[in-house]
Amino acid sequence: MEYHHIKYEQNGPVAIVTFNRPEVKNCIGTRAHRELVDAFDRFRTDDGAKVAVITGAGDSAFCAGGDLKSNLAATEPTNHPDPDVAVLCPVEPADIARHNRGEAPGIIGPSRWTDIYKPIIAAVNGIAYAGGFEWACFADMRIVEEHASFGMTCRRWNIGLADGGTQRLPRIVGMGRALELIITGKVINAEEAYRIGLANEVVPKGAALGRAVELAQYISTLPQPAIHSDKEAAIRGYGKDLDEGLRIEAECFNRLFSDSESRAELSEGLRRFNERDHPDRVRGQAKTPGIIRSEME
Repeated sequence: MEYHHIKYEQNGPVAIVTFNRPEVKNCIGTRAHRELVDAFDRFRTDDGAKVAVITGAGDSAFCAGGDLKSNLAATEPTNHPDPDVAVLCPVEPADIARHNRGEAPGIIGPSRWTDIYKPIIAAVNGIAYAGGFEWACFADMRIVEEHASFGMTCRRWNIGLADGGTQRLPRIVGMGRALELIITGKVINAEEAYRIGLANEVVPKGAALGRAVELAQYISTLPQPAIHSDKEAAIRGYGKDLDEGLRIEAECFNRLFSDSESRAELSEGLRRFNERDHPDRVRGQAKTPGIIRSEME
């Protein structure tokens, strides 16, 4: 697919997905929706892409959510003749079951997918409102520029959250904080986002993408199978009772032994540990970016 409203770039093992409509604060219409679905399917299936970074073009917006100006016909059927209209239409009945299983895209991209177990980092370089806030929550980590802000501003227009906000935000900041943001639509700055655990790091203006790529490059040097299985266990086990969560963890862990290739990768990891064959295990080597370790290791 040729992309017009997003950009997809490969920087070694790091895939960078950019909302690319800065003239409208990177809001997402139907064309961008389709492009995002294609881009994340490409990332999900490409063995050479180990970590994704999501960001917005320009320096004022990460993403302002759905393109409401081009979706005035939002209640019309989804086969509207204009391909850039009707992204906000309700889910077709035939797709409801797929949506419920996490197999179908959301309203503004693949935001309802729950089976991407590769790491995803959001470089939030400006406003992240409504669906843009939900996209920030889609990521596993958020590197946030000091001028950025977050808000479920769709609350003002009687537009509900349909791209994971009601489910992912409580998992990130807790139910009380999440409900405050969801119900009031209040806008918070980067400092407040960090204080409540929404932002993992706050960086100067213009530095989020570079920092996110630096972190992504480091993550890509780590053995990937255990990262994928642990992320899967964390996502699938969250909210379950302890017995079920531990069952899921064991299932994911045991998969690391499931075939000869997996066992060979695990054996290689054990060799590297015993031979201290990794920068984290060798005294005097460069520090892991943003990670503190004991000098006794």
